[in-house]
Amino acid sequence: MARIKRAVNAQKKRRKMLKLAKGYYGAKSRQYRAASEQVRRSLRYAYIGRKLRKRDFRRLWIIRINAAARINGINYSTLISGLKKKGVEVNRKMLADLAVNDANAFSELATLAKNA
Repeated sequence: MARIKRAVNAQKKRRKMLKLAKGYYGAKSRQYRAASEQVRRSLRYAYIGRKLRKRDFRRLWIIRINAAARINGINYSTLISGLKKKGVEVNRKMLADLAVNDANAFSELATLAKNA
């Protein structure tokens, strides 16, 4: 039975890895072993980063909502619970956007939450 030679496939695999490592510093962009280690690590960091980004944005929205709520004389937790009691379904992303771009609409929501 004929022996399978991997020359073409191995070259493709290495070329693909070195293409992913383009722009890395030093040996990490030129040597296959160093490049493959770094690319594996980078892909893992990218995967983790996609999860962390969601947390970071939620934290940012909450900080912005709390700051705007305190300007209107109410704190974050009271605002959120008041809006829930009134049945206002606005997510934190939209609330933060209102707090930054439309202060009048946000203050109306804050007064609505205070009355709840």
